[in-house]
Parts: sequence; C-alpha cells; structure tokens
Amino acid sequence: MSYGQQASSSSSSSSRLLRKANYGEDVIVGIIDSGIWPESRSFDDSGYGPVPKRWKGVCQTGQAFNASSCNRKVIGARWYAGDGVDEYKSPRDAHGHGTHTASTVAGSPVRGASHGAGSGLAAGTARGGAPRARLAIYKACHRVGIQTACGDASVIAAVDDAIGDGVDVLSLSLGGGDEIRETLHAVRAGITVVFSAGNEGPVQQSVVNTLPWLITVAAATVDRTFPTVVTLSEGEKLVGQSLYYHKRSAASKSNDSFSSLHFTVGCEKEQLESENITGKIVVCIEPSAGLASAALGGIAGGAKGIIFEQHNTDALDTQIMFCEGHIPCIVVDKDTRFRILESRSKMAKISPAATMVGPEVASPRVATFSSRGPSAQFPSILKPDIAAPGVSILAAKRDSYELMSGTSMACPHVSAIVALLKSVHPDWSPAMIKSAIVTTASVTDRFGLPIQANSVQRKPADPFDFGGGHIQPDRAMDPGLVYDLKPDDYTNDDIAIEQLNLPSIAVPDLKNSTTFTRTVTNVGPAKATYRAVVEAPAGVKMSVEPPVIAFQKGGPRNATFKVTFMAKQRVQGGYAFGSLTWLDDGKHSVRIPVAVRTVVRDFVADVS
Repeated sequence: MSYGQQASSSSSSSSRLLRKANYGEDVIVGIIDSGIWPESRSFDDSGYGPVPKRWKGVCQTGQAFNASSCNRKVIGARWYAGDGVDEYKSPRDAHGHGTHTASTVAGSPVRGASHGAGSGLAAGTARGGAPRARLAIYKACHRVGIQTACGDASVIAAVDDAIGDGVDVLSLSLGGGDEIRETLHAVRAGITVVFSAGNEGPVQQSVVNTLPWLITVAAATVDRTFPTVVTLSEGEKLVGQSLYYHKRSAASKSNDSFSSLHFTVGCEKEQLESENITGKIVVCIEPSAGLASAALGGIAGGAKGIIFEQHNTDALDTQIMFCEGHIPCIVVDKDTRFRILESRSKMAKISPAATMVGPEVASPRVATFSSRGPSAQFPSILKPDIAAPGVSILAAKRDSYELMSGTSMACPHVSAIVALLKSVHPDWSPAMIKSAIVTTASVTDRFGLPIQANSVQRKPADPFDFGGGHIQPDRAMDPGLVYDLKPDDYTNDDIAIEQLNLPSIAVPDLKNSTTFTRTVTNVGPAKATYRAVVEAPAGVKMSVEPPVIAFQKGGPRNATFKVTFMAKQRVQGGYAFGSLTWLDDGKHSVRIPVAVRTVVRDFVADVS
C-alpha cells in the first residue's frame, strides 16, 4: 500500500494478490475528489502501454492544466464549477486531498519519498495499492480555506460522467449527502463504489455513506509511530509523538537549546495570546480546546514549542496544517505531562521526531476519529463495512509527499484492493467483491489478540467500529463463498431492507424472535462442504438452518439458509455483537458480523 515500504504489514499481506492481478494493470479507477497535481512523480507513466481502448473519457483543459497534463497513467480528467477560494478553474488540485487519495490508490512507485522536504520521516518507497492501474480524475470538490467542499450537483455529474467514461471502480473520500443515492447507477453498470465512513468518531451513530450497495470504510492505524524526545533540564528524557523536524528554512526555529517551560490550563488560542509565552515551551494541562487552537495561540504568542496532553495520537497531521514550519507540537499522554509538571525542571528541549516501524508498534487499531455505527439513517444495515489503513498515510501532495490521516485515506486503500480483485475476477459483481472483502477480514492482530478500537478509553473493536474487521487483501482473492446481490434488489419493494443478501446482519429491534434468509454462492472448489459456526450476541439465542451446506461438481452453486435470533430475556437493552462463520476443511473461513439490540418499547432506545 501507499504508506511506505517500511509498513511491513501491508506490503507483505498484499503481495500475492498484487502479483496475481499484475499490479492492477489497465484497471481504471475513477477518483471523485479535489483534482490532481499531474507533475507528481506518483503519476509518471513510464513503461505504460496505450490507454485501454474501452476508455471513452476526455482530458478537460483549463487553468494551469493542458492536454499534456494527462498521460498513460492519468488517462482522463474533468472538472466541475464550484465555489472554491483561490481555486484553479481546471482539474488541477489546489488543496492536495485529491492528489493524496489518487496516489494512494494507484501511484507509481517513488523511491526515497518521505514526509515534507527531506525530513526523513516515514522514509521509503511510496506507491499506490494498485500501482499499475489507470486513473480517471473528476474534480467535484474545491478548496475553501484548509478544507474542501463538494457540491451535490458536481458529485452527481461526476458519477454520471464516470459511468459513461468506462471506469471500473469509483473512489469517493468525501462525506455523505443526497447525491450518494445516484451511485446505484454506477453499481448497475458493474462499478464498485467505495466511500469513506466519516471522521466524527468515536461518537456512535456518526457513520455516513451507509447505503447498502456501497463499501463504507473505517480508518485504522499502521505499524509506524513517530517518537519524539523531550529532555528536561534535570536530565530526564520523556517521549511523546510529533511530526517535528528541522526544516531548512529561515523560518525554522532551532530547539537544540533549553527553553523555559510555561504551564497553562486550557490552552485555548485566545488564552495563549494573552499570556507571556515568547520563547517558551508551553505545556498544555487538561486542554479544553484541540491542538489546532493551541498551535495557533502558540504561534501568535511567539512560543518555541507546545507539549500537548492528548489521549491518543491518531491525527498527528493536525500539526502539518498548524505547527509545521512554525513550532514543534508534541503530543503526550497524561502520565508524561504529569511527570513534566512534577519534576523540578524549569526548562526543556525538544528533539526532532524519529520513525519507528515494525511489530513492536501495536497495530492495527481503529482510529479514534473514525466514525462509528450504528447507522442513524439505516439501522438495519450494519456500517461501516471494513477498516483499512488511514492514520499517517504517506502519499503525494503537489510536488512533495505528506502524511495525512482520515477515513479519506482509508477509502483509497480499499479502492485499490477492489481494483486488484477486479483484475483477478473480472466477472464478479460489485456485491461479490464487497462480500469477499468483508467476509475475509481479520478481527485479530498479528498476535491473535482482538483488534482494539481507540477512543477516550481503548476497547476491543466491534462491528460498529470496523464492520467485518481489518482488510486482508490476499484472503479476499479466494473467499470460498460470497453473498451476491442484483442491483435491482436494492430498490425492490418486495424485499425488506433487512432481508437484503448482505454480508452482515443488523437487528435494531429484537422483541421476541426474527428470522433472516441469506444465500451464498460458491466461488471456490466445485465440491465443498461448509459448517456453520455461531457466535451468538450476549442475551440472544442464535441458530442457523441448515447448519451444514454442501456443493457437488455439476450441482447448484448457490445455497440458501436461515438465521434465527431469539431474545433470552425481555429487556430494553443495548447492542450486543456476534458473528456467523462458514468453515470448510480449513482453507476458507467466511465470516459475517452480527449486531442485535433487544427492545421492549420502540420509543426508548440505547445505541451503546
């Protein structure tokens, strides 16, 4: 994947699928985002053959973007008028978000990449998850300040154009709106549509893009951290995390010497601007505002650095926007902050961050910011579907490379896997590809322990954190069984939404008992026998009939079964979680997540 050759967990796990798919050769991925920076080395088309003949798109020119801005890698580009500020009237990316996501999906390998200009942080080879895939760019989002805004009409137009142009996959790292319903047209055309889940976690019911035909992606951490040493004047060395490095510019402030410590409670921008912090390192005690507010106040007040108390380090890239080039911002936990406060030291100095990679870094973990289920709009549809790397992802931005975090960064990882699966299984429907990804996901880490979800207090991840689990690309190539759906099923009034043949089951209102029907399609060996393994949610009896399904050579490829849930006690309860796994002789494990909430009265609910 795109977070660097050092990120061992991804590069090794996806290698067989990469080779089998010939690295995504000639699969066309449509990126609906903020455009592209075509000069980036990630979009070099050296060694590429002609543009696929089935491509029907265009290279739309405009401000700072001419016909030569497209090539055999970026084979098409369109842009749609918007209300962006300081924005190019062309497919060129003023914000950087679209360039980052596009290079994450299909960037060509770039050796010696690292965060920023020569920082050495996250150094390695940056490449996309499907590095030989072609890119089609649809600029429907525009820069507004430090954010991007995406117009509904522009997104709808982009989806329609992408269908006509002939893309195989659509990747949309953007928030939900009414326009996402239009993506069903893409699914009808055989295009798999991948969306980000949102960045409002760990708040429950915050997940967006929850329509059943979409793949909705949560964000997880990777096996890389950026330890940063804070040396106290008494000699003690404490460690936090940051993206601080010595920039080679006149604006850079050296932190090689000791500076006075300034302790403050709250650490809001207005507060710091009113205090005497010039030349001092500010230690934020129980900050009431976020790191962004503290950074802006520290910069305005002339601080030499900020040590910020925070319960997690899932979004270090906040420092890129507010701290980098001005002052070092170090994130520490409460214990470290307390040790600084209780020491006799009056001064400290901050060293540049280092990069630590490998099995000693606990990962994956669901990121704190990753939006959580259940879906407020469709409680009978379990969302998100899957988790993928989305924290401190190194990818292209203008002519450089930067670390960015968000479900926006997780979405293109899954889009890349979809592209590879599309290459290996060109006859699979979008529903089959989604099923293969969800049912083969992992719910345990490399040590066999349950994957954790970061929050105010860390906990074992459940389906509302990461759906089926953390993506496992190689296993998705050979899932054994898949849950297929015809696109018209999604709008068939004769099929209740909870009875859609999805690779998950959500029961938001179990009063006594209810039964679900599901059908699996055998895409593995023609002769196979699968046995059901049930992990019933707490307080619920769960049964499967039949408990064994068998396939024979020359026989039907489909098998239908029923899953029944019965409340063990009448109680107005919260959600409990379980799973249903079909196991054959040991090669395939086909697991779907289950979420059940018992209720007595409809007007009283508990989503916890």
